[in-house]
Amino acid sequence: MPDTLFVLKIGGHVLAQADVLADVLDQFARREGPKILIHGGGKRASQIGKALGIPAQMHEGRRITDADTLEVVTMVYAGLYNKRLVAELQARSCNALGMSGADANSIRAHKRTGTTIDYGYVGDIDAVDAEGIDRLLVAGFTPVFCAITHDKHGQLLNTNADTIAATLAAAFAKKYSVHLQFCFERPGVLRDAERDDSLIPTITWDDYQAYRQQGIIHSGMLPKLDNAFAALRAGVKNVEVSSHEDIGSFAGTTLHL
Repeated sequence: MPDTLFVLKIGGHVLAQADVLADVLDQFARREGPKILIHGGGKRASQIGKALGIPAQMHEGRRITDADTLEVVTMVYAGLYNKRLVAELQARSCNALGMSGADANSIRAHKRTGTTIDYGYVGDIDAVDAEGIDRLLVAGFTPVFCAITHDKHGQLLNTNADTIAATLAAAFAKKYSVHLQFCFERPGVLRDAERDDSLIPTITWDDYQAYRQQGIIHSGMLPKLDNAFAALRAGVKNVEVSSHEDIGSFAGTTLHL
């Protein structure tokens, strides 16, 4: 029976609420066994960018990243939030290690091309060094990955944090029984974005296509679920979308092929 690897992704709304973030980190730090935390920070990056005169540009939930925006997201993701999370986990006796994809060449990507939208310095992942990251897990470290990758030619790239979480989870699916959870401010995937009591408890791939066509699932939830289903197809055992109150409990939305 393979060991369980817990992969948790938290987004900008969770990061922006001190009490919610504290609850998430308490639960994450208490969890036994190997684990990896992935975080975004887009909400704060947008705020800082606006203050600097660099407005956020989005397309279907994904950030368009010009050179100035890349500097902002690198500062926020790899600097402010990454090191703050590491410090908070250390305070909870969780031996966290802050990382970007450039660190130890752990996640290599290439600048996105071949699309009708010019996303700028956005990276699509080419490779994950699962063996190298696993050595950290075996040594007792808890990697904390931000949403920054690199191309191994000196260029940093902004990569969707949901994509990083799903790709990391998939990279470990052959060795571990991987439980991937996307944690954000709502109970899970909702039929009505204004009503928390409209939770959809289970979504299959066919359900997802229908909900997407009907406009029930849209905007930022699209890349999240695209990545979630990709992880399942790659062998990840469990994928869940839930709120900070339900970490590891399967009380949110569970996904199935």
